[in-house]
Amino acid sequence: MFSLVGYHLGMPDAPSLRPATADEIAEALSFALRYHGRKRVNHADDAMARITAERLVQHLQASGFVLMKRPPRVAPTTGGMPPGGGSGGGV
Repeated sequence: MFSLVGYHLGMPDAPSLRPATADEIAEALSFALRYHGRKRVNHADDAMARITAERLVQHLQASGFVLMKRPPRVAPTTGGMPPGGGSGGGV
């Protein structure tokens, strides 16, 4: 009757998840209120975005929500690339 396509099947088996701090959540919400992708939106100034984000965090905490955060991603390495920038036409 219901399709599971498009739905995650639960929490990943990654033991590296940890509860996000209130500051991390507020920073993410504040960023979302100020930017759309990488483009800055002009209808939300920095102070109002920060105040709104902090109020949202307070409400989420009071409601019992727990947000999980992954560790930072590791930067990709170039160890597997051929010399000369990977163009394939080495000298």
